[in-house]
Amino acid sequence: MAIMPKSPDASTLLSIDRTRLSYDRTLMSWIRTATSLITFGFSIYKFFQIETEKAAATTARLLGPREFAMAMIAIGLTSLLVATMDHRRDLAALRAEYPDAKIPRSTARMMAGLISVLGITAFVAAVFRQ
Repeated sequence: MAIMPKSPDASTLLSIDRTRLSYDRTLMSWIRTATSLITFGFSIYKFFQIETEKAAATTARLLGPREFAMAMIAIGLTSLLVATMDHRRDLAALRAEYPDAKIPRSTARMMAGLISVLGITAFVAAVFRQ
């Protein structure tokens, strides 16, 4: 006689939900940090672009405002990518540990994708508009 796997009880289901929500909150914190880096980097780029147009004087620097802005945007995008991959791994482990529990898709991961599009757009704008 085969033993049927027992579905998780209410307490286990609630703890799975708390864990999933904790993973989502962590990803949302990373999204907030990445968004700050991306927007601050792009703001620096645009501010100094306007200022250099007014001054019309360029100086040779190792790390100018454009390069600094691109570095900030790249760091924001990288942190967002790493956090999203970590979130995906954590949810996959949770699904593997509790295959009978219905764990919904993460809307935080969808938001991370949308913010990534914003960051890539800002990076491309900084690269091609000198």
